[in-house]
Amino acid sequence: MKTQIQYAREGVITKEIKAVSNDEGMDAKDVRSRVASGAIVILNSRTRDQRVVGIGKGLRTKINASIGTSSDIVDIEMEVKKARAAEEEGADTLMDLSTGGDLDEIRKKIIDATTLPVGSVPLYQAFCEASRRRKNPNRLDPEELFDLIERQLADGISFMAIHCGINRFSIERLRRQGYRYGGLVSKGGTFMVSWMEHNNKENPLYEQFDRVVELMKRYDAVLSLGNGMRAGAIHDSHDRAQMAEMIINCELAEIAREMGCQVMIEGPGHVPLDEIEANILLEKRMSDGAPYYVLGPLPADSGAGYDHITAAIGAASSARYGADLICYITPAEHLALPNEDDVREGVRATRLAAHIGDLAKYPGRRDLEKRVAILRRDTRWDEQMDLLMFPQRAKEIRDSRSPRNKKTCTMCGDFCAMERGSLLFKKDIKGDKSI
Repeated sequence: MKTQIQYAREGVITKEIKAVSNDEGMDAKDVRSRVASGAIVILNSRTRDQRVVGIGKGLRTKINASIGTSSDIVDIEMEVKKARAAEEEGADTLMDLSTGGDLDEIRKKIIDATTLPVGSVPLYQAFCEASRRRKNPNRLDPEELFDLIERQLADGISFMAIHCGINRFSIERLRRQGYRYGGLVSKGGTFMVSWMEHNNKENPLYEQFDRVVELMKRYDAVLSLGNGMRAGAIHDSHDRAQMAEMIINCELAEIAREMGCQVMIEGPGHVPLDEIEANILLEKRMSDGAPYYVLGPLPADSGAGYDHITAAIGAASSARYGADLICYITPAEHLALPNEDDVREGVRATRLAAHIGDLAKYPGRRDLEKRVAILRRDTRWDEQMDLLMFPQRAKEIRDSRSPRNKKTCTMCGDFCAMERGSLLFKKDIKGDKSI
């Protein structure tokens, strides 16, 4: 079977392209054209029924929620609840990043618990299994890694973060610059660097990149080129190691597209606010417009406990400048394994951030904001609530402090500016300033 990008290049509008067209309100021909060029990827699975999700140019900025066990906490039922919570809160994709317990069983249960496209980082399981079997992750056999990639794809994984951009050249940049303020923060990246240094070998995912691509094509999965050298501190942002990996990933994205594989690029971790626009411009320019999947980014290092807010600030800016998929950050980031409440808060904060970014990226999509503003002006509370992103939470807050005058709220009460202003200018409202 052909992949979405191969069908699109032949002028075929697949049912998946039609699904994205209907979901986004974009002409199917435009979707097909952008899939053909690699500017849009479509997350789908040949082995399970799932929601079809488009990511890329002209589409709504999507939200990913990452869940998964750790070596300290292995609770499969909690991960299932977290998967369902992420979907309920409006996440578009899910990633299983488990590193503790029976990883095959956990992955299958998470996939079964959701209709969202599910992604993975195969290096996590590969190095975990090497540690269990041989007591040393550096004794991983590369053949086991490739077998694992196919096993995960067969289970229904529809996109994979694969760390192909780490190679001897990028590691040498890290060494020559004197390491980093924030160190190496990618688990998969750190394990791969360790394996390469211990075995004095090149990264097999880079060395055998054609093989990676062929596996992804077999299942029409999206290859997400992982950023093992991402910055874990704003003082490391855009250092030579990170940029070396980005350049390599952009080159690999071009190769993957030429081979008929859907591909997106990952980045960037911690980035000061004034560098976010440049980061996205670099990725888009060097990759010829490949969809960009960003973690956060976090524009400060000192916000632990509220890093879902730190990241939301970075995410809004990223979406505004062209990021296509945002990986959420929860309040537990840098502190602990997220629980269900953390997942819900992380998805909500990131959805709001992406929405704010999209309002700047697509000014023509601001009609909803206008309707909310008019209903708020006219104190039409019930109608306003129905249009909000988080109506249940808004109702809970209002009902918990209910005013005497139901036309107002307890913030202003008898001194409500909205109510008084509407009475003063009711006769002057013209055109689309009314509903």
